[in-house]
Amino acid sequence: MKRIFLFIVTNLAVVLVLGIVANLLGVNRFLTSNGLDLGALLGFALIMGFGGAIISLLMSKWIAKMSSGVKLIEQPANADEAWIVDTVRKLADKAGIGMPEVGIFEGDPNAFATGAFRDSALVAVSTGLLQNMTHEEIEAVLAHEVAHIANGDMVTMTLIQGVMNTFVVFLSRVIGYAVDSFLRRNDQENTGPGIGYWVTTIVLDIVLGFLAAIIVAWFSRQREFRADRGAAQLMGQRQPMINALARLGGMVPGQLPQGLQALGITSGVGKLFSTHPPIEERIAALQNNAS
Repeated sequence: MKRIFLFIVTNLAVVLVLGIVANLLGVNRFLTSNGLDLGALLGFALIMGFGGAIISLLMSKWIAKMSSGVKLIEQPANADEAWIVDTVRKLADKAGIGMPEVGIFEGDPNAFATGAFRDSALVAVSTGLLQNMTHEEIEAVLAHEVAHIANGDMVTMTLIQGVMNTFVVFLSRVIGYAVDSFLRRNDQENTGPGIGYWVTTIVLDIVLGFLAAIIVAWFSRQREFRADRGAAQLMGQRQPMINALARLGGMVPGQLPQGLQALGITSGVGKLFSTHPPIEERIAALQNNAS
């Protein structure tokens, strides 16, 4: 319930801020008496498309900590916590990035990395993962998350999401205006958008949004293969990552908050919309990789 509430409140706040920005810049007035102002519409689409994605990225660490209840290891309280911090530090040094914040959260097996910047990210692992894996397997999972950071995956996925959002907002309104103009071509009092515009725009926002989600998910799956290879390189061998994936394949993955699912070690089902490839495909890709 806390995660859902935080997700709703955060998104409402983002939409409100973007709406205010669009209004101040005047780009939300793309429907004029003379027709559709494509320049203003493009500005509106860019603000709504990239604005939400960028704000979410900048807030990602805070959202992760609040929604998942991440407890940062600022001063290790025991040998296990000290080992986790030392392991992340060793991997970060090898990957050439700044030391991330390290945290633990309660839950079933999972892990994620997030943050807007390579040198100030966050790596978090669940208690379920720590309790059900060997040290070598945990190190492989941590290497996978560090590889995400080193590859700049959070920024890359934000840019891809921003581009897709922009296309959805722009195309749905252009097509909506065209449909409305056709339906009202004989209307002599056509002074503004009619029901055809609003219905078409809403439907296309949903339909194109699904298509955009499929494209984003495809990019995310390719990024997972790359992070697996990066983990193998950081570990100096493939087998620990293969073992960790095999172990995860026999577990029930923990749920991550919306917005962090693409950053975790596991994800949900649904081939087209899944942000992670099936475990067996990831293992096969590692086994077939010469590195």
